Amino acid sequence: MSEQVTPIKLGMVNAYLLRAGDGFVLVDTGVPESWDDLEAALKSAGALPERLKLVVITHGDFDHTGGCAKLQKRYGARIAMHQGDAPMAETGTPLKRDVSRLGRFLMWMNKRRKDRPEFEKFKPDIFLTDGQSLEEYGVDARIVFLPGHTPGSLGILMSNGDMISGDTLSNMFKPGTSPFIADRDELLSSITKLKSMDLRTIYPGHGKPFPAERLSKIST
Repeated sequence: MSEQVTPIKLGMVNAYLLRAGDGFVLVDTGVPESWDDLEAALKSAGALPERLKLVVITHGDFDHTGGCAKLQKRYGARIAMHQGDAPMAETGTPLKRDVSRLGRFLMWMNKRRKDRPEFEKFKPDIFLTDGQSLEEYGVDARIVFLPGHTPGSLGILMSNGDMISGDTLSNMFKPGTSPFIADRDELLSSITKLKSMDLRTIYPGHGKPFPAERLSKIST
């Protein structure tokens, strides 16, 4: 496991905390109902109330943005994401996508829950672009644009070759792609891009980290 990346397990969703000099950068925020667990983890790490420099969102789905509004309102956190997914954050409207059998099952399970808190809409503070450095926030890493799962999906490439992939890659049963795909051709290009990079460990949005060598067996 990386010394630069600390996973925060929020049910079936992963958030990641990055050390950023004298503070922290958070990647993703889980579903709305995981707020208490997220807040507790950030306080325990020392990131809250005042040392959270930035929140980077890998894509706009509610299970990765569920804590954004509260982080903004309660702690003044700045939320950064790709502009392509801003409409989901600002309207709360999910994308229409190709969905696999597993994806349909997950959607059915989610709809069965009657105690789900409402998603709180928010406006991103910063829009990130491909290749953008995070050094100004204290992290030796850069943004990698990875559309396909959503129009604005992105990854965070650490200097040591670790990649936080969001839902471009998952590892729920084995390393693969997400069961929800907005554009299959774009996703294939993103996977091809990742395979061409000198990566070490993949930190997916769902499931455990896995070695980058396993990328060679992944297709869409």
